[in-house]
Amino acid sequence: MPKEPVAVVGVGQTKHVAARHDVSIAGLVREAARRALDDAGLDWADVDAVVIGKAPDFFEGVMMPELYLADALGAVGKPMMRVHTAGSVGGSTALVAAGLVASRVHRTVLTVAFEKQSESNAMWGLSLPVPFQQPLLAGAGGFFAPHVRAYMRRTGAPSSVGSLVAFKDRRNALLNPYAHLHETGITLEKVQSSPMLWDPIRYSETCPSSDGACAMVLTDRQGAARSPRPPGWVHGGAMRSEPTMFAGKDYVSPRAGRDCAADVYRQAGITEPRREIDAVEMYVPFSWYEPMWLENLGFAAEGEGWKLTESGVTELDGDLPVNPSGGVLSTNPIGASGMIRFAEAALQVRGLAGEHQVPGAQRAMGHAYGGGSQFFAMWVVGSEAPST
Repeated sequence: MPKEPVAVVGVGQTKHVAARHDVSIAGLVREAARRALDDAGLDWADVDAVVIGKAPDFFEGVMMPELYLADALGAVGKPMMRVHTAGSVGGSTALVAAGLVASRVHRTVLTVAFEKQSESNAMWGLSLPVPFQQPLLAGAGGFFAPHVRAYMRRTGAPSSVGSLVAFKDRRNALLNPYAHLHETGITLEKVQSSPMLWDPIRYSETCPSSDGACAMVLTDRQGAARSPRPPGWVHGGAMRSEPTMFAGKDYVSPRAGRDCAADVYRQAGITEPRREIDAVEMYVPFSWYEPMWLENLGFAAEGEGWKLTESGVTELDGDLPVNPSGGVLSTNPIGASGMIRFAEAALQVRGLAGEHQVPGAQRAMGHAYGGGSQFFAMWVVGSEAPST
């Protein structure tokens, strides 16, 4: 039996900020879910199941928050599933929800992911000593900086590339009303002169700490036909993982990422991603990961990713816009960051991305990664229903 086509008919986000003191976690997720339902023209009773994603519980210290949030999300008496794959969790949560629709287990699924970092300390939470593993050196930046330096040595990329990415994404964020950072006076010089945190990563080349939530409504073909607004169609989706440490692991271009992208392209019938994808929402918490992932995802040959960035290809008006929304560099509620990438990709192909809309976007990619570059989740969405 062929899979049921899966449509994104509703997208909802909170305004992402450093601290939402006005709402509890339940209020935060309900705000995003309500906006997604309104976008889809549906109500809580129309939802058959809920899939929720969350980064490590110890970030906020609320164990199994999905149980506490069931009532807020209209899931009492309905199936509810929790997903956790570190920083990629927002993407993998959406893929689990899409799988429930594709397999005809449920017809309409609400999926939501969140983080309330103001009630946590993610940097120190990520610095917990783990037996037989290297320390993270004061947060994720301390872990990833050596990989960035390895990329620079491997490719000969100039030190200016990281600042170019950050400057681009922060300017894009000014067009996105939900983005956390709105730096109206941002200049390339300000980025380049910001303090060095983890060589070569500067302060302005890092992601913020955000409170926020993102939700989507996924449904089948009949549900899409009833949608009051254009749907976005899932053309392919995949997850891959690999150990944090093993002999021969390539931290610059992990195999799990390459394999995940190849699977998604195969499902979507894409043979030339650089030409066939119109926009990419890529998980870039530190600016140097844009050129690194351009190569990992097959948009550029090995050693050539930084050249796309430097030449303006990834600008909003470039041939391959990357992070039109401002990306993780401008908004980072960790548990939701991957879902935001997926949701923003869906908004692009629905033509509903507002001021950061890529004109004529027909296919877009959402990408998320997490852990020690070990968990990957990706999907490709399109404006047209996939052929069956």
